[in-house]
Amino acid sequence: MKRKPSWAALEAAAAKRILIIDGAMGTMIQRRKPTEADYRGERFNDWKCDVQGNNDLLVLTQPDMIMEIHEEYLAAGADILETNTFNAQRISMADYQMEELSYEINVEAARIARAAADKWTKKTPDKPRFVAGAVGPTNRTASLSPDVNDPGFRNTSFDVLREAYSEQVRGLVNGGADIILIETVFDTLNAKAAGYATLEVFDELGVELPIMISGTITDRSGRTLSGQTAEAFWYSMAHLKPFSIGLNCALGAELMRPYVAELAHVANTRVSAYPNAGLPNAMGEYDQTPHEMACLLEPWAEDGLLNIVGGCCGSTPEHIQHVREHVEKHAPREVPEIAPKMRLSGLEPFVHG
Repeated sequence: MKRKPSWAALEAAAAKRILIIDGAMGTMIQRRKPTEADYRGERFNDWKCDVQGNNDLLVLTQPDMIMEIHEEYLAAGADILETNTFNAQRISMADYQMEELSYEINVEAARIARAAADKWTKKTPDKPRFVAGAVGPTNRTASLSPDVNDPGFRNTSFDVLREAYSEQVRGLVNGGADIILIETVFDTLNAKAAGYATLEVFDELGVELPIMISGTITDRSGRTLSGQTAEAFWYSMAHLKPFSIGLNCALGAELMRPYVAELAHVANTRVSAYPNAGLPNAMGEYDQTPHEMACLLEPWAEDGLLNIVGGCCGSTPEHIQHVREHVEKHAPREVPEIAPKMRLSGLEPFVHG
């Protein structure tokens, strides 16, 4: 059963305005200072290892906390909620010996976000809210060796990633997600495994949902960790025909703009951006105020670069509210017609003709 109504509503909303995606989940969890006991809850009171820091687990042990965070972002004006599932696949869950909980966490996270989104859509039916199932990069890379003395070594494989992502996406779909968001991509091969898994699950369940893809430029080199430029990254992922392509994390708005502009110039789909609230200070905290972040992002909207915008690390509902207030007066970027040519990518893009 295909969920065309949600897709149609998303398309209609994106045609009218720049959509607002929410801000950082981890930042909001850290504000609440949950303890080891909070993470464990009653169910995992006797768990065999420490679980503090496993933020995705909180959808099982502290669901009210996660619901409250979602509602704060909705109150700030978010159109799209990301599920609390950034690390909710077997590869990352192995750090806490909780691999077997991966599917359940994804289902419950999507259900919580779904309930929050539906509650706020009911308040204002003319402004539907959407749930994006967050699929993070894992803590492994299929393209690079973690051992400088053995460049040919890999600590994961495409098939291992595909299987882990399949389970995650299946849980997100069954929990009620409207969108699959493959985000914070630092290794394109990982993202390809996630995309392949997503399409497999769609076929398996008879569902077709929009796919959003968001990479991360790791430093001022303008490349992902696996070495691709923004344009080459787009050519590598375009076969998925995503609802949007964009960037998040790593850089603040001040440094991210040229790479978002690069995508806006070449992508024949929508462009998203949700930067960090500046760069972290010496203590790993983010000092950029909501007003500062919004003032940096508004020119992007004014110059026609954005279809979807929000915040990543360090951002809060206050940041999202200010960003919304600054960009809502501007029209969304018009998706360009791109002439058909052969477009290939390694680390650099290659356009023939």
